[in-house]
Amino acid sequence: MMRACFIIPIYNHHETIAATVAALMPYQLPIFIVDDGSDSATKQVLAELVARTPFLQLHTLAENTGKGGAVMAGLAQAHAAGMTHGLQIDADGQHDTRDIPEFWQQAERYPEALISGAPQYDASMPMSRKIGRKITHFWVHIETLSLRVKDTMCGFRVYPLETTLATIAEHRPGTRMDFDIEIMVRMYWRGTPIRFIPTQVIYPEGGRSHFQAFADNWLISKMHTRLFFGMLRRAPLLIWRRLRGSSV
Repeated sequence: MMRACFIIPIYNHHETIAATVAALMPYQLPIFIVDDGSDSATKQVLAELVARTPFLQLHTLAENTGKGGAVMAGLAQAHAAGMTHGLQIDADGQHDTRDIPEFWQQAERYPEALISGAPQYDASMPMSRKIGRKITHFWVHIETLSLRVKDTMCGFRVYPLETTLATIAEHRPGTRMDFDIEIMVRMYWRGTPIRFIPTQVIYPEGGRSHFQAFADNWLISKMHTRLFFGMLRRAPLLIWRRLRGSSV
């Protein structure tokens, strides 16, 4: 039986976290929030949420580790609490919570799969982010030798916890903005089915992004280099999958 929960990494989003939690409350599922070394304003809001939300569990990291580090901490916390699947959702209001029922339906139907959003963006998306996504998609198609991995940068996804944590333990992916990309590619290599759900993603006016153009692009570039050479070692298996028509 699937034991589902929500996982929210947060770093300095005191303006939006209450609304994000409120949108999840009707599901009456455990909510694991990982405070990634946030400021005092965010800590105050989180303390208030914990006090009035009985199924919310807060895990506080002593210092900022990056989005990937916070997500991995949340995955581990959820698994230790007996959960089997965790829906990661960002704290900043970018993700369309109306799609959550479809994510859970897909996870119940395909419990071994990684269920990910396939973002549909509006005019609020900055041009620099559009270009960066296209570059990453190009490299991911090479690293997987497949066009089936449609988007690796969306942080709106349901993880099968046991498989995900096994992948993390074996390869220890990056802890910052490179995490979402790397974990999906490595789970694909592992043979984990990946399914995509179209979902609207917005960049809220006045929203706060923690993407650091130079530092994070440098980390992502190094990650793609590692994954490219990793693909070369796995190329025969990846090609064999395609030849036999695998859905993975």
